[in-house]
Amino acid sequence: MDIASLIGLLLAWILVVITILLGGEIGMFVNAPSLVIVVGGSLAAVLMQFTLPQFLGAWGSAAKAFLFKETQTIDLIDQIVECAQVVRKEGLLALEGMMSSIESDFLRKGLQMGVDGQDAHVVTSQLSSDMTLTLGRHEVAHKLFTSWGDLAPAMGMVGTLIGLVQMLANMSDPAAIGPAMAVALLTTLYGALVANLLALPIAKKLELRTEQERLQKALIIEGISSIQEGTNPRIIQSSLLNYIPSAKRAEHEDG
Repeated sequence: MDIASLIGLLLAWILVVITILLGGEIGMFVNAPSLVIVVGGSLAAVLMQFTLPQFLGAWGSAAKAFLFKETQTIDLIDQIVECAQVVRKEGLLALEGMMSSIESDFLRKGLQMGVDGQDAHVVTSQLSSDMTLTLGRHEVAHKLFTSWGDLAPAMGMVGTLIGLVQMLANMSDPAAIGPAMAVALLTTLYGALVANLLALPIAKKLELRTEQERLQKALIIEGISSIQEGTNPRIIQSSLLNYIPSAKRAEHEDG
């Protein structure tokens, strides 16, 4: 569980609810037609921009904003260097007994291909293709939620205009103007809330996850390629440490 995402999401909505309660009743901020046009309308507009499989698949990818098994980059480097040391002493086949202890599926897949006798360029090509396709799916999810964040306020404005037209059509009843105006403005509020407290934060977190995954998979591909080429483990470690910030790199080297 990504604690930062969960706390941020809950805290933002709790603060909005508290602000509403301090100024009146929460019931006056609930309007079904406004929710329908903002949420339903914006999602329908998003669906027009993507295929149905992409639209449905993006919701599964969105889970990465909250549920994400993160492997520390430095741990990956240590595992790769350990594998390189084993290969240097005992050969590639010796990695067979280490597979169960490797957490990263991507790293395990690449090492297993090497153990199975695949050439280094074949392993690199297949892993690079795997990385490109996986990150491409994540990019679709990021674009979808960004689009939702852009469209929700726009649909909120559409709902507001609809409400204003309906209000102006009933100007003969002055007592109804205030409540009608409030309902019209609720759609703008809903659009802003959906965009800024849901869609756009998820899109940004997915973008962050994609960059993290791209970095780690590039590191793994370089590490496996170096192992198959028989590069000295110390040189592999020195090269892979460039993937982490200089402060952490110096701390690791001192350790």
